[in-house]
Amino acid sequence: MAEQVVVIIGVSALQGLGAKLARRFAQGGAHVFIGGRTREKLDAVADSIRAEDVEITPVVADATDPASVQGLFDEAASAGPIRLSIYNAGNNMPCDLLGMESDFFERCWRVACFGGFLFSQQALRHMVPNGEGTLLFTGGSAAIHGNPLLSAFGAAKAGLRALAKSLAREFQPQGIHVGHVVIDGDSSGDHSERGRPQLAQTLTEERRIDLEGVVYIYEMLHRQPRRAWSHEIDVRSFEQAF
Repeated sequence: MAEQVVVIIGVSALQGLGAKLARRFAQGGAHVFIGGRTREKLDAVADSIRAEDVEITPVVADATDPASVQGLFDEAASAGPIRLSIYNAGNNMPCDLLGMESDFFERCWRVACFGGFLFSQQALRHMVPNGEGTLLFTGGSAAIHGNPLLSAFGAAKAGLRALAKSLAREFQPQGIHVGHVVIDGDSSGDHSERGRPQLAQTLTEERRIDLEGVVYIYEMLHRQPRRAWSHEIDVRSFEQAF
């Protein structure tokens, strides 16, 4: 049995935030369970981390499917006590409002908000009985101030942020540290390169957010002493206006 189990959902790209988080916590001695919808991508991430002689288990899981999320946590709990759960799923897809189909808006909500509910419910069911644990959410600046073409994504992320705040107030007295990390800007990972290559090409390295620095913030939140907890932290490059 592992002394500490970490569950991360929303893992796909080898150089994405989910993969970097998994590597950092596995290197720290935790048995890390990574969830995502695509077996090939999960296996590629797991193999690259497992080569460092650490414990990591890929589990195919859809963040928007209740049974799938429960299965991820049940498998993780069989390896030891779950101490950290990270909801990293998202779908930053721009679309103009007048041309938007209703199912597009709903898909954004299901991934960026509804999935967060399913994930946190399972995480808390496992962590609350132990009286300790950390639940972290990957947020975005769209949750705080709306942007053109991101009405669906912004609404979903705002819902996730509200969920995180409510959970923090409800479960902090029970020993659960809930944190929300607002990533304000484009990063240096695969998501920006592949998802929005034209925008990525216009950004200098200094303008992009360093994902290794973001990982440091998640690790810091998880390690904060109980009498000095933070809830929300925003992160951006020093060149990013805000």
